[in-house]
Amino acid sequence: MIKIQQRNMKIHKFLLAGAAALVLTGCLGTGDSSTAVSDAASTETVKAEAEEENKSLAAAQEQIPVQTVQVLSMGESLLPSLSDLPEQGENPIPSLLRAGVEHPYVASLQQRLMELGFMDNDEPTQYFGTVTESAVKIFQRQNGLEQDGIAGAETLAAIMSPDAKYYAVSKGTQGEDIKRIQTRLYELGYLAEASQVSGNFGDDTEAAVIKLQEINVLNADGKVGRQTMNLLYSDEIKPNYLSYGEKSDVVLASQQRLKTLGYLTTTPDGAYGDDTVAAVKQFQSRNDLVVDGYLGPSTRAALQSDQAVPNGVTLGDQGEAVTRIQQLLNQYGYLSSSNITGYFGEVTEQAVKNFQKSNGLSADGSVGQQTMNKLAGGGASKSGGSSSGSSSAKGSGVSSLLSIARSKLGKPYVWGAKGANSFDCSGFVYWCLNQAGVRQSYLTSSGWRNVGKYTKITKFNNLQAGDIIVVSGHVGIVSGGGNVIDASSSHGRVVERSLSSWWRNNFICGWRIFG
Repeated sequence: MIKIQQRNMKIHKFLLAGAAALVLTGCLGTGDSSTAVSDAASTETVKAEAEEENKSLAAAQEQIPVQTVQVLSMGESLLPSLSDLPEQGENPIPSLLRAGVEHPYVASLQQRLMELGFMDNDEPTQYFGTVTESAVKIFQRQNGLEQDGIAGAETLAAIMSPDAKYYAVSKGTQGEDIKRIQTRLYELGYLAEASQVSGNFGDDTEAAVIKLQEINVLNADGKVGRQTMNLLYSDEIKPNYLSYGEKSDVVLASQQRLKTLGYLTTTPDGAYGDDTVAAVKQFQSRNDLVVDGYLGPSTRAALQSDQAVPNGVTLGDQGEAVTRIQQLLNQYGYLSSSNITGYFGEVTEQAVKNFQKSNGLSADGSVGQQTMNKLAGGGASKSGGSSSGSSSAKGSGVSSLLSIARSKLGKPYVWGAKGANSFDCSGFVYWCLNQAGVRQSYLTSSGWRNVGKYTKITKFNNLQAGDIIVVSGHVGIVSGGGNVIDASSSHGRVVERSLSSWWRNNFICGWRIFG
Protein backbone atom coordinates (compact mmCIF):
# COMPACT_ATOMS: atom_id res chain seq x y z
CA MET A 1 0.00 0.00 0.00
CA ILE A 2 2.88 2.39 0.82
CA LYS A 3 4.42 1.72 -2.60
CA ILE A 4 1.10 2.40 -4.30
CA GLN A 5 0.79 5.73 -2.46
CA GLN A 6 4.35 6.67 -3.46
CA ARG A 7 3.57 5.82 -7.05
CA ASN A 8 0.37 7.88 -6.94
CA MET A 9 2.36 10.87 -5.68
CA LYS A 10 4.80 10.57 -8.59
CA ILE A 11 1.93 10.39 -11.08
CA HIS A 12 0.43 13.48 -9.44
CA LYS A 13 3.74 15.33 -9.92
CA PHE A 14 3.70 14.21 -13.56
CA LEU A 15 0.19 15.62 -14.04
CA LEU A 16 1.09 18.96 -12.48
CA ALA A 17 4.18 19.29 -14.65
CA GLY A 18 2.19 18.52 -17.77
CA ALA A 19 -0.61 20.90 -16.87
CA ALA A 20 1.85 23.70 -16.17
CA ALA A 21 3.50 23.13 -19.53
CA LEU A 22 0.14 23.21 -21.32
CA VAL A 23 -0.96 26.38 -19.58
CA LEU A 24 2.29 28.15 -20.43
CA THR A 25 2.31 27.12 -24.07
CA GLY A 26 -1.43 27.26 -24.70
CA CYS A 27 -2.26 30.42 -22.73
CA LEU A 28 0.83 32.59 -22.73
CA GLY A 29 2.63 31.73 -25.94
CA THR A 30 5.96 29.98 -26.49
CA GLY A 31 8.64 30.60 -23.87
CA ASP A 32 12.45 30.16 -23.99
CA SER A 33 13.41 27.02 -25.93
CA SER A 34 16.08 25.90 -23.49
CA THR A 35 13.60 26.10 -20.62
CA ALA A 36 11.10 24.05 -22.62
CA VAL A 37 13.69 21.31 -23.25
CA SER A 38 14.59 21.22 -19.57
CA ASP A 39 10.93 20.96 -18.56
CA ALA A 40 10.36 18.19 -21.09
CA ALA A 41 13.33 16.22 -19.80
CA SER A 42 12.10 16.59 -16.25
CA THR A 43 8.65 15.39 -17.26
CA GLU A 44 10.04 12.38 -19.12
CA THR A 45 12.11 11.42 -16.03
CA VAL A 46 9.04 11.39 -13.82
CA LYS A 47 7.12 9.44 -16.46
CA ALA A 48 9.89 6.83 -16.82
CA GLU A 49 10.08 6.29 -13.09
CA ALA A 50 6.32 5.80 -12.91
CA GLU A 51 6.33 3.28 -15.80
CA GLU A 52 9.19 1.30 -14.23
CA GLU A 53 7.15 0.78 -11.12
CA ASN A 54 4.23 -0.52 -13.22
CA LYS A 55 6.00 -3.85 -13.58
CA SER A 56 6.89 -4.36 -9.92
CA LEU A 57 3.43 -3.28 -8.71
CA ALA A 58 1.29 -5.21 -11.21
CA ALA A 59 0.08 -7.66 -8.61
CA ALA A 60 -0.85 -4.91 -6.19
CA GLN A 61 -2.84 -3.12 -8.87
CA GLU A 62 -5.07 -6.17 -9.39
CA GLN A 63 -6.35 -5.71 -5.84
CA ILE A 64 -7.33 -2.07 -6.43
CA PRO A 65 -11.01 -1.44 -7.25
CA VAL A 66 -11.78 -1.27 -10.97
CA GLN A 67 -12.56 2.47 -10.96
CA THR A 68 -9.21 3.27 -9.32
CA VAL A 69 -7.33 1.00 -11.74
CA GLN A 70 -8.84 2.93 -14.64
CA VAL A 71 -7.71 6.24 -13.21
CA LEU A 72 -4.16 5.05 -12.49
CA SER A 73 -3.70 3.29 -15.82
CA MET A 74 -4.67 6.19 -18.09
CA GLY A 75 -1.15 7.60 -18.13
CA GLU A 76 -0.79 10.65 -20.40
CA SER A 77 -4.52 10.84 -21.07
CA LEU A 78 -4.89 12.12 -17.50
CA LEU A 79 -3.38 15.47 -18.53
CA PRO A 80 -6.10 18.11 -18.83
CA SER A 81 -6.79 19.36 -22.32
CA LEU A 82 -6.96 23.11 -23.00
CA SER A 83 -10.74 22.88 -23.17
CA ASP A 84 -10.75 21.66 -19.55
CA LEU A 85 -8.64 24.50 -18.14
CA PRO A 86 -10.27 27.42 -16.29
CA GLU A 87 -11.43 30.25 -18.57
CA GLN A 88 -10.70 28.14 -21.65
CA GLY A 89 -13.41 26.09 -23.37
CA GLU A 90 -14.81 28.05 -26.30
CA ASN A 91 -12.84 31.20 -25.40
CA PRO A 92 -9.14 30.34 -24.84
CA ILE A 93 -6.84 33.08 -23.54
CA PRO A 94 -5.05 34.66 -26.53
CA SER A 95 -1.30 34.14 -26.65
CA LEU A 96 -0.92 37.95 -26.78
CA LEU A 97 -3.15 40.36 -24.88
CA ARG A 98 -3.06 43.63 -26.81
CA ALA A 99 -5.15 46.67 -27.77
CA GLY A 100 -8.49 45.60 -29.22
CA VAL A 101 -8.62 42.20 -27.49
CA GLU A 102 -11.73 41.40 -25.48
CA HIS A 103 -11.49 38.47 -23.06
CA PRO A 104 -12.46 37.74 -19.41
CA TYR A 105 -8.77 37.50 -18.47
CA VAL A 106 -8.26 41.18 -19.39
CA ALA A 107 -10.24 42.08 -16.24
CA SER A 108 -7.69 40.19 -14.13
CA LEU A 109 -4.88 42.02 -15.90
CA GLN A 110 -6.49 45.43 -15.27
CA GLN A 111 -7.19 44.59 -11.64
CA ARG A 112 -3.54 43.72 -11.11
CA LEU A 113 -2.34 46.90 -12.86
CA MET A 114 -4.64 48.95 -10.61
CA GLU A 115 -3.36 47.19 -7.49
CA LEU A 116 0.20 48.01 -8.51
CA GLY A 117 -0.59 51.67 -9.25
CA PHE A 118 -0.17 51.61 -13.03
CA MET A 119 -3.87 52.27 -13.75
CA ASP A 120 -6.40 54.54 -12.04
CA ASN A 121 -8.78 52.60 -9.82
CA ASP A 122 -11.94 51.50 -11.63
CA GLU A 123 -14.19 48.50 -12.15
CA PRO A 124 -12.17 46.11 -14.36
CA THR A 125 -13.52 45.17 -17.80
CA GLN A 126 -12.85 42.50 -20.40
CA TYR A 127 -11.67 45.03 -23.00
CA PHE A 128 -7.99 45.82 -23.63
CA GLY A 129 -8.09 49.48 -24.71
CA THR A 130 -5.58 52.29 -25.09
CA VAL A 131 -5.55 53.10 -21.36
CA THR A 132 -4.67 49.50 -20.51
CA GLU A 133 -2.04 49.54 -23.25
CA SER A 134 -0.47 52.68 -21.77
CA ALA A 135 -0.41 51.10 -18.30
CA VAL A 136 1.29 47.98 -19.67
CA LYS A 137 3.93 50.15 -21.39
CA ILE A 138 4.72 51.97 -18.15
CA PHE A 139 5.00 48.61 -16.35
CA GLN A 140 7.32 47.34 -19.08
CA ARG A 141 9.42 50.49 -18.82
CA GLN A 142 9.80 50.03 -15.07
CA ASN A 143 10.75 46.37 -15.45
CA GLY A 144 13.21 46.65 -18.35
CA LEU A 145 10.91 44.93 -20.87
CA GLU A 146 10.20 45.90 -24.46
CA GLN A 147 7.71 48.80 -24.31
CA ASP A 148 5.22 47.55 -26.89
CA GLY A 149 2.11 47.66 -24.68
CA ILE A 150 1.45 43.97 -25.37
CA ALA A 151 0.99 41.53 -22.51
CA GLY A 152 2.83 38.53 -23.87
CA ALA A 153 4.21 35.63 -21.85
CA GLU A 154 7.09 37.50 -20.24
CA THR A 155 5.17 40.71 -19.46
CA LEU A 156 2.11 38.89 -18.16
CA ALA A 157 4.19 36.64 -15.92
CA ALA A 158 5.92 39.71 -14.47
CA ILE A 159 2.65 41.58 -13.85
CA MET A 160 0.97 38.60 -12.20
CA SER A 161 3.99 37.66 -10.11
CA PRO A 162 3.44 37.98 -6.34
CA ASP A 163 6.82 39.78 -6.29
CA ALA A 164 5.74 42.45 -8.82
CA LYS A 165 6.72 45.93 -7.65
CA TYR A 166 4.39 48.89 -7.20
CA TYR A 167 4.66 51.83 -9.63
CA ALA A 168 7.81 53.84 -8.94
CA VAL A 169 9.88 56.28 -10.98
CA SER A 170 13.27 57.92 -10.49
CA LYS A 171 15.88 59.99 -12.30
CA GLY A 172 16.37 59.03 -15.93
CA THR A 173 12.73 58.09 -16.58
CA GLN A 174 10.70 59.76 -19.34
CA GLY A 175 6.99 59.72 -20.16
CA GLU A 176 3.61 61.40 -19.84
CA ASP A 177 3.30 60.09 -16.30
CA ILE A 178 6.46 62.02 -15.40
CA LYS A 179 4.93 65.19 -16.80
CA ARG A 180 1.87 64.69 -14.57
CA ILE A 181 4.10 64.33 -11.51
CA GLN A 182 6.10 67.42 -12.48
CA THR A 183 2.92 69.46 -12.98
CA ARG A 184 1.85 68.71 -9.42
CA LEU A 185 5.34 69.49 -8.08
CA TYR A 186 5.21 72.82 -9.91
CA GLU A 187 1.79 73.68 -8.48
CA LEU A 188 3.05 72.92 -4.98
CA GLY A 189 6.13 75.10 -5.40
CA TYR A 190 8.74 72.34 -5.53
CA LEU A 191 9.60 73.05 -9.16
CA ALA A 192 10.26 76.74 -9.76
CA GLU A 193 9.68 77.09 -13.51
CA ALA A 194 6.96 75.88 -15.87
CA SER A 195 9.71 74.87 -18.32
CA GLN A 196 10.75 72.16 -15.86
CA VAL A 197 7.50 70.31 -16.60
CA SER A 198 9.11 68.40 -19.46
CA GLY A 199 8.31 64.73 -19.00
CA ASN A 200 11.99 64.02 -18.30
CA PHE A 201 12.89 63.03 -14.72
CA GLY A 202 16.20 64.88 -14.36
CA ASP A 203 18.23 66.45 -11.57
CA ASP A 204 15.73 69.27 -10.95
CA THR A 205 12.84 66.86 -10.54
CA GLU A 206 14.85 64.61 -8.24
CA ALA A 207 15.79 67.61 -6.07
CA ALA A 208 12.14 68.70 -5.99
CA VAL A 209 11.00 65.24 -4.91
CA ILE A 210 13.64 65.09 -2.18
CA LYS A 211 12.53 68.52 -0.88
CA LEU A 212 8.89 67.39 -0.88
CA GLN A 213 9.78 64.22 0.99
CA GLU A 214 11.81 66.13 3.56
CA ILE A 215 9.09 68.69 4.26
CA ASN A 216 6.44 65.97 4.46
CA VAL A 217 8.57 63.60 6.60
CA LEU A 218 9.00 60.77 4.09
CA ASN A 219 12.12 58.81 3.26
CA ALA A 220 14.00 61.35 1.11
CA ASP A 221 15.27 59.07 -1.65
CA GLY A 222 14.21 61.24 -4.60
CA LYS A 223 12.02 58.47 -6.03
CA VAL A 224 8.26 58.71 -6.57
CA GLY A 225 6.90 55.48 -5.19
CA ARG A 226 3.66 54.50 -3.52
CA GLN A 227 3.83 56.83 -0.50
CA THR A 228 5.05 59.85 -2.41
CA MET A 229 2.50 59.37 -5.20
CA ASN A 230 -0.37 59.14 -2.73
CA LEU A 231 0.90 62.20 -0.86
CA LEU A 232 1.00 64.34 -4.01
CA TYR A 233 -2.80 64.31 -4.22
CA SER A 234 -3.73 64.10 -0.55
CA ASP A 235 -5.24 66.86 1.59
CA GLU A 236 -2.33 66.53 4.03
CA ILE A 237 0.44 67.56 1.64
CA LYS A 238 2.56 70.56 2.66
CA PRO A 239 3.61 72.93 -0.14
CA ASN A 240 7.03 74.50 -0.50
CA TYR A 241 5.92 78.13 -0.17
CA LEU A 242 3.07 80.62 0.06
CA SER A 243 0.91 78.71 2.47
CA TYR A 244 -0.38 79.05 6.01
CA GLY A 245 2.04 80.91 8.28
CA GLU A 246 3.94 82.70 5.50
CA LYS A 247 4.48 86.48 5.68
CA SER A 248 5.81 88.36 2.67
CA ASP A 249 5.17 91.09 0.12
CA VAL A 250 3.99 88.40 -2.31
CA VAL A 251 1.30 87.38 0.17
CA LEU A 252 0.36 91.03 0.67
CA ALA A 253 -0.04 91.64 -3.07
CA SER A 254 -2.19 88.53 -3.38
CA GLN A 255 -4.35 89.62 -0.44
CA GLN A 256 -4.90 93.04 -2.01
CA ARG A 257 -6.08 91.41 -5.23
CA LEU A 258 -8.33 89.03 -3.27
CA LYS A 259 -9.77 92.06 -1.47
CA THR A 260 -10.48 93.85 -4.74
CA LEU A 261 -12.27 90.79 -6.13
CA GLY A 262 -14.39 90.48 -3.00
CA TYR A 263 -12.85 87.33 -1.53
CA LEU A 264 -10.93 88.73 1.44
CA THR A 265 -13.06 90.35 4.13
CA THR A 266 -10.20 91.47 6.40
CA THR A 267 -7.47 94.08 5.92
CA PRO A 268 -4.46 92.84 3.88
CA ASP A 269 -1.41 92.53 6.17
CA GLY A 270 0.96 90.18 4.30
CA ALA A 271 0.39 87.33 6.78
CA TYR A 272 -1.02 84.09 5.42
CA GLY A 273 -3.63 83.30 8.09
CA ASP A 274 -7.00 81.56 8.26
CA ASP A 275 -8.78 84.41 6.48
CA THR A 276 -6.36 84.22 3.55
CA VAL A 277 -6.69 80.44 3.30
CA ALA A 278 -10.48 80.77 3.17
CA ALA A 279 -10.26 83.55 0.57
CA VAL A 280 -7.86 81.56 -1.62
CA LYS A 281 -10.07 78.46 -1.49
CA GLN A 282 -13.13 80.52 -2.43
CA PHE A 283 -11.22 82.10 -5.31
CA GLN A 284 -10.01 78.70 -6.53
CA SER A 285 -13.56 77.36 -6.38
CA ARG A 286 -14.86 80.26 -8.47
CA ASN A 287 -12.04 80.05 -11.03
CA ASP A 288 -11.92 76.33 -11.91
CA LEU A 289 -8.75 75.57 -9.94
CA VAL A 290 -7.91 72.70 -7.61
CA VAL A 291 -9.16 73.86 -4.20
CA ASP A 292 -6.19 73.44 -1.84
CA GLY A 293 -5.81 76.90 -0.25
CA TYR A 294 -2.26 77.37 -1.56
CA LEU A 295 -1.03 80.29 -3.66
CA GLY A 296 0.62 78.08 -6.24
CA PRO A 297 1.70 79.29 -9.73
CA SER A 298 -1.66 78.65 -11.41
CA THR A 299 -3.63 80.32 -8.62
CA ARG A 300 -1.37 83.39 -8.64
CA ALA A 301 -1.57 83.64 -12.44
CA ALA A 302 -5.38 83.39 -12.35
CA LEU A 303 -5.54 85.92 -9.52
CA GLN A 304 -3.70 88.56 -11.55
CA SER A 305 -5.55 87.77 -14.78
CA ASP A 306 -8.11 90.15 -16.28
CA GLN A 307 -10.40 87.11 -16.55
CA ALA A 308 -10.39 86.45 -12.79
CA VAL A 309 -13.97 85.79 -11.68
CA PRO A 310 -15.01 88.04 -8.75
CA ASN A 311 -16.62 86.62 -5.64
CA GLY A 312 -20.34 86.04 -5.38
CA VAL A 313 -22.72 83.61 -3.75
CA THR A 314 -24.07 81.32 -6.43
CA LEU A 315 -25.60 77.95 -7.31
CA GLY A 316 -24.19 75.09 -5.23
CA ASP A 317 -23.05 77.21 -2.27
CA GLN A 318 -24.28 76.71 1.26
CA GLY A 319 -23.80 78.22 4.70
CA GLU A 320 -24.79 81.20 6.79
CA ALA A 321 -24.29 83.66 3.93
CA VAL A 322 -26.78 81.72 1.82
CA THR A 323 -29.30 81.60 4.69
CA ARG A 324 -29.06 85.39 5.08
CA ILE A 325 -29.67 85.93 1.36
CA GLN A 326 -32.67 83.59 1.42
CA GLN A 327 -34.12 85.44 4.40
CA LEU A 328 -33.84 88.74 2.53
CA LEU A 329 -35.38 87.23 -0.60
CA ASN A 330 -38.23 85.94 1.55
CA GLN A 331 -38.63 89.38 3.13
CA TYR A 332 -39.16 90.90 -0.33
CA GLY A 333 -41.47 88.11 -1.40
CA TYR A 334 -39.21 86.34 -3.87
CA LEU A 335 -38.72 83.12 -1.89
CA SER A 336 -41.01 81.13 0.37
CA SER A 337 -39.97 80.50 4.00
CA SER A 338 -39.89 76.75 3.35
CA ASN A 339 -36.93 77.32 1.00
CA ILE A 340 -34.73 79.02 3.60
CA THR A 341 -32.41 76.04 3.86
CA GLY A 342 -28.90 77.47 3.72
CA TYR A 343 -28.36 75.75 0.37
CA PHE A 344 -28.20 77.81 -2.84
CA GLY A 345 -30.13 75.62 -5.26
CA GLU A 346 -32.04 76.31 -8.46
CA VAL A 347 -35.04 77.68 -6.56
CA THR A 348 -32.85 80.29 -4.86
CA GLU A 349 -31.10 81.08 -8.12
CA GLN A 350 -34.42 81.77 -9.86
CA ALA A 351 -35.54 83.94 -6.95
CA VAL A 352 -32.31 85.97 -7.24
CA LYS A 353 -32.84 86.40 -10.99
CA ASN A 354 -36.39 87.63 -10.39
CA PHE A 355 -35.12 90.06 -7.76
CA GLN A 356 -32.41 91.35 -10.09
CA LYS A 357 -34.88 91.88 -12.95
CA SER A 358 -37.25 93.80 -10.71
CA ASN A 359 -34.46 96.03 -9.43
CA GLY A 360 -32.64 96.87 -12.63
CA LEU A 361 -29.66 94.57 -12.09
CA SER A 362 -28.01 92.10 -14.42
CA ALA A 363 -30.05 88.92 -13.97
CA ASP A 364 -27.24 86.35 -13.72
CA GLY A 365 -28.61 84.59 -10.61
CA SER A 366 -25.39 85.22 -8.65
CA VAL A 367 -25.34 87.43 -5.56
CA GLY A 368 -22.40 89.74 -6.10
CA GLN A 369 -21.61 93.06 -4.47
CA GLN A 370 -24.32 95.08 -6.26
CA THR A 371 -27.07 92.53 -5.63
CA MET A 372 -26.09 92.14 -2.00
CA ASN A 373 -26.07 95.91 -1.49
CA LYS A 374 -29.54 96.14 -2.97
CA LEU A 375 -30.87 93.27 -0.85
CA ALA A 376 -29.36 94.53 2.41
CA GLY A 377 -29.70 98.25 1.79
CA GLY A 378 -33.48 98.51 1.85
CA GLY A 379 -35.75 100.16 -0.68
CA ALA A 380 -35.68 97.22 -3.11
CA SER A 381 -38.75 96.40 -5.19
CA LYS A 382 -40.93 93.62 -3.84
CA SER A 383 -42.14 90.64 -5.82
CA GLY A 384 -45.52 90.93 -7.46
CA GLY A 385 -46.00 87.18 -7.86
CA SER A 386 -45.92 84.04 -5.78
CA SER A 387 -42.75 82.73 -4.20
CA SER A 388 -40.72 80.07 -5.93
CA GLY A 389 -41.37 76.39 -5.31
CA SER A 390 -38.85 73.59 -5.14
CA SER A 391 -39.95 70.21 -6.43
CA SER A 392 -40.02 70.95 -10.15
CA ALA A 393 -36.63 72.69 -10.01
CA LYS A 394 -35.11 69.70 -8.28
CA GLY A 395 -36.47 67.34 -10.89
CA SER A 396 -35.33 69.50 -13.79
CA GLY A 397 -31.85 69.77 -12.28
CA VAL A 398 -31.41 66.00 -12.14
CA SER A 399 -32.85 65.58 -15.64
CA SER A 400 -30.53 68.23 -17.04
CA LEU A 401 -27.45 66.73 -15.38
CA LEU A 402 -28.18 63.23 -16.69
CA SER A 403 -28.94 64.52 -20.18
CA ILE A 404 -25.60 66.36 -20.25
CA ALA A 405 -23.75 63.30 -18.92
CA ARG A 406 -25.31 60.99 -21.52
CA SER A 407 -24.41 63.40 -24.33
CA LYS A 408 -20.76 62.47 -23.71
CA LEU A 409 -21.12 58.69 -23.80
CA GLY A 410 -18.28 57.19 -25.81
CA LYS A 411 -15.89 60.14 -25.39
CA PRO A 412 -12.34 58.97 -24.57
CA TYR A 413 -10.86 58.66 -21.09
CA VAL A 414 -7.74 60.83 -20.75
CA TRP A 415 -5.99 61.30 -17.43
CA GLY A 416 -6.45 64.88 -16.14
CA ALA A 417 -8.84 65.90 -18.96
CA LYS A 418 -11.83 68.09 -18.02
CA GLY A 419 -13.80 68.09 -21.29
CA ALA A 420 -15.42 68.84 -23.53
CA ASN A 421 -14.38 65.88 -25.66
CA SER A 422 -12.18 63.87 -23.29
CA PHE A 423 -12.31 63.30 -19.53
CA ASP A 424 -10.95 61.50 -16.52
CA CYS A 425 -13.44 60.45 -13.84
CA SER A 426 -13.30 63.62 -11.73
CA GLY A 427 -13.00 65.85 -14.80
CA PHE A 428 -16.21 64.32 -16.15
CA VAL A 429 -18.16 65.05 -12.95
CA TYR A 430 -16.72 68.58 -12.83
CA TRP A 431 -17.66 69.33 -16.44
CA CYS A 432 -21.18 67.89 -16.23
CA LEU A 433 -22.04 69.75 -13.01
CA ASN A 434 -20.88 73.08 -14.40
CA GLN A 435 -22.75 72.51 -17.65
CA ALA A 436 -25.86 71.80 -15.56
CA GLY A 437 -25.47 75.17 -13.81
CA VAL A 438 -23.89 73.88 -10.58
CA ARG A 439 -20.82 75.97 -9.84
CA GLN A 440 -18.35 73.31 -8.75
CA SER A 441 -14.56 73.58 -8.77
CA TYR A 442 -12.40 70.74 -10.04
CA LEU A 443 -11.67 68.12 -7.38
CA THR A 444 -9.68 64.91 -7.57
CA SER A 445 -11.44 61.68 -6.60
CA SER A 446 -9.89 61.96 -3.13
CA GLY A 447 -11.10 65.56 -2.85
CA TRP A 448 -14.69 64.41 -3.41
CA ARG A 449 -14.57 62.54 -0.10
CA ASN A 450 -14.98 65.76 1.88
CA VAL A 451 -16.85 68.32 -0.24
CA GLY A 452 -19.12 69.50 2.57
CA LYS A 453 -21.53 71.78 0.73
CA TYR A 454 -23.93 69.07 -0.49
CA THR A 455 -26.07 66.55 1.39
CA LYS A 456 -23.89 63.56 2.23
CA ILE A 457 -25.18 60.04 1.51
CA THR A 458 -23.55 57.45 3.74
CA LYS A 459 -25.48 54.33 2.67
CA PHE A 460 -25.11 52.79 -0.78
CA ASN A 461 -28.80 51.81 -0.94
CA ASN A 462 -29.88 55.43 -0.40
CA LEU A 463 -28.29 56.70 -3.63
CA GLN A 464 -30.65 58.37 -6.12
CA ALA A 465 -30.43 59.56 -9.71
CA GLY A 466 -28.34 62.72 -9.92
CA ASP A 467 -26.17 61.89 -6.89
CA ILE A 468 -22.39 61.88 -7.15
CA ILE A 469 -21.02 58.50 -6.03
CA VAL A 470 -17.53 58.36 -4.54
CA VAL A 471 -15.66 55.06 -4.37
CA SER A 472 -12.03 54.30 -3.65
CA GLY A 473 -10.06 56.22 -6.28
CA HIS A 474 -13.04 56.94 -8.54
CA VAL A 475 -16.24 59.04 -8.94
CA GLY A 476 -19.34 58.90 -11.13
CA ILE A 477 -22.88 60.17 -11.55
CA VAL A 478 -25.75 57.90 -10.46
CA SER A 479 -28.19 57.70 -13.38
CA GLY A 480 -31.01 55.73 -11.73
CA GLY A 481 -32.27 52.21 -12.33
CA GLY A 482 -29.17 50.78 -10.68
CA ASN A 483 -26.80 52.45 -13.18
CA VAL A 484 -23.98 54.99 -13.15
CA ILE A 485 -22.41 57.23 -15.81
CA ASP A 486 -18.67 57.75 -15.52
CA ALA A 487 -15.41 58.25 -17.39
CA SER A 488 -13.96 54.77 -17.07
CA SER A 489 -10.24 54.05 -17.30
CA SER A 490 -10.89 50.33 -17.75
CA HIS A 491 -13.33 50.94 -20.63
CA GLY A 492 -11.21 53.80 -21.93
CA ARG A 493 -14.27 56.01 -22.45
CA VAL A 494 -17.40 57.50 -20.88
CA VAL A 495 -19.92 54.72 -20.24
CA GLU A 496 -23.25 54.07 -18.56
CA ARG A 497 -23.13 50.78 -16.66
CA SER A 498 -24.50 48.87 -13.73
CA LEU A 499 -23.74 49.82 -10.13
CA SER A 500 -22.32 46.36 -9.58
CA SER A 501 -20.91 44.79 -6.43
CA TRP A 502 -17.58 46.46 -7.24
CA TRP A 503 -19.16 49.87 -6.60
CA ARG A 504 -20.82 48.63 -3.43
CA ASN A 505 -17.62 47.06 -2.10
CA ASN A 506 -15.58 50.22 -2.80
CA PHE A 507 -18.28 52.71 -1.73
CA ILE A 508 -17.15 55.67 0.40
CA CYS A 509 -20.03 58.16 0.19
CA GLY A 510 -22.41 59.99 -2.11
CA TRP A 511 -23.38 63.66 -2.51
CA ARG A 512 -26.91 64.85 -3.27
CA ILE A 513 -26.57 67.91 -5.47
CA PHE A 514 -30.26 68.65 -5.97
CA GLY A 515 -32.55 68.70 -2.96
